[in-house]
Amino acid sequence: MNALILSALSGIVMMFSGFVFKRETAIRNLAVFLLLLTIGGSVLDLRNVSLVDINVAGMLQFDRFATLFTLVALGCTLAYFLLSGRDMARVGRNYNDYFVLIFFVLSGVAMTAAFQSLLILFLGIEVLSIPLYILAGSEKSNLKSNEAALKYFLMGSFSTGLMLMGIALIYGATGSFATTFVVAPDKVPVLLVAGMMLMLFALSFKVSAAPFHFWTPDVYDGSPTVFTSFMATVVKAAGFIAFMRLFMNAFNSIAPQWKLLVAIIVAATLFIGNITAVFQQSVKRMLAYSSIAQAGFMMMAVYALNSDAQEGLILYGAAYSLATIGIFAVLIRMQDQSFEGFNGFARQQPLVAGALVIFVLSLAGIPLTAGFLSKFYMLRATIASGSLALALFAVLMAAISVYYYFRLLQAMYFREGNAGATLQLSGGFKATLVALAAVTILLGLFPSLLTNWLYF
Repeated sequence: MNALILSALSGIVMMFSGFVFKRETAIRNLAVFLLLLTIGGSVLDLRNVSLVDINVAGMLQFDRFATLFTLVALGCTLAYFLLSGRDMARVGRNYNDYFVLIFFVLSGVAMTAAFQSLLILFLGIEVLSIPLYILAGSEKSNLKSNEAALKYFLMGSFSTGLMLMGIALIYGATGSFATTFVVAPDKVPVLLVAGMMLMLFALSFKVSAAPFHFWTPDVYDGSPTVFTSFMATVVKAAGFIAFMRLFMNAFNSIAPQWKLLVAIIVAATLFIGNITAVFQQSVKRMLAYSSIAQAGFMMMAVYALNSDAQEGLILYGAAYSLATIGIFAVLIRMQDQSFEGFNGFARQQPLVAGALVIFVLSLAGIPLTAGFLSKFYMLRATIASGSLALALFAVLMAAISVYYYFRLLQAMYFREGNAGATLQLSGGFKATLVALAAVTILLGLFPSLLTNWLYF
């Protein structure tokens, strides 16, 4: 509860910061300070210490799963602020407003992670999504940014309509908006199945799972790169937390009705995301398609719905977000965002290139990185739930992903060029990148540092 309240209040404070502070540095420092306060409140949530006593029974449940993910999301957002906060100023004049919107997104993240009512799920998704439509179109002079915002808004509105219809049908079948109803497997109301299907399709839109992924490459590519970094990481992981929570609490008793369909969505997402990423020439667009492939792995947690899936989704959200934020932080500063634009990068920026290597290895699922163990958790959860074939297919798709991720390493280390020669990177930026790379390795060696918080 602390994180929800503090993130909303932080957004309100940032709304008025533009009147008080005229320097961008002061606005950015205030945002980091408020985010640290919110992280502190989230830590208190883990210790069952509430700053305010509000009765939210039946609407929100801040259990350890929800609270830990909220803390992970806030920590990844802190890394995002430290690495990319300065670059927001290049998008437009309303610098403080960008932080306002991001804090409101974090409020939506807290709501989607802890909902107990379908109405709260709807509100959380909308609080999370509406600021993103604005951020996608914040580069007003760029037609691609305007197009991205329009596509995102239209597709988001369509999926929201599906969600509302699904909620209405579920209410008609159960007489309640609660997610704790129990239905006998042999007497499943038709309205409930129809509502469940609409919710499945709507949330698949939100997390860009195939075949509802078609908006993702254009929106991620057209949006300002500094905001694509946030949209593709923290926001996507929050969508999967909501997805898993809904199906675990509401639809677990009717699993035979949806298991096969979710398995097909997982397989299609993995296949389409990886195959299309192979043919991209832009690193940004490759990351957009690879985010679809990563969504396929995270979707396996929805299929499995067991303790391994819970641990794996928390770890996957942290590993994927940290690695992607780190890569995007460098990509923002590159004039040429194609693979050729990274030719010879390691000779000019060896420390930064080393950090990028760790991030890329983590995304590819190479051992000793957090990305490897998060994929391992997902595979183990899927096998435990009874689908060895789906796990083997995921391994095959992960092997294909190594090709397009390693193209970036090949360009940096094995091709001639002067990429990075003109980059002006501060010591603090490099230190933050190295720290993120170290955390990626640390979670790959000792995942219990994160997952144990689910139990202790």
